[in-house]
Amino acid sequence: MRDTIATALNTAIKAQDKRRVPTLRLIMSAIKDRDILNRGTGKDAASSDEVSSILAKMIKQREESAKLYEDGSRPELARQEREEIEIIREFMPAQLDDAEIRRVAKQVIDEIGASGLRDMGKSMNVLKERYAGQMDFGKASSIVKDLLQ
Repeated sequence: MRDTIATALNTAIKAQDKRRVPTLRLIMSAIKDRDILNRGTGKDAASSDEVSSILAKMIKQREESAKLYEDGSRPELARQEREEIEIIREFMPAQLDDAEIRRVAKQVIDEIGASGLRDMGKSMNVLKERYAGQMDFGKASSIVKDLLQ
């Protein structure tokens, strides 16, 4: 994933794409920051799962910013945030839809033998381990809660 982003950055620089270059540089910077943080704690460089979670976090931040810009009557800045979201999404693994989230959540609940809300944390940890960057864990949390009740 890291190589794909680096290649896309080089291509954008050569094409002088004024929209993609800064966004791709932000992505590379966030990955490098995680690498430095990992190095300080004795871990390896950021894995693909960690990169996916970084990208998901960046998308969430931009969605929040776009909403704030819209509420503040700044549609041009909201549009810019949404363009960045689309660029970042190009590097994300395919996202699971609600039906697919429900299916895998049910599978995990059955697999670990979860029987009530007290097992919600265990269920969510397994989902986060297996599907990092592939689902919205806010949605998944409400689905797991619904299934466990």
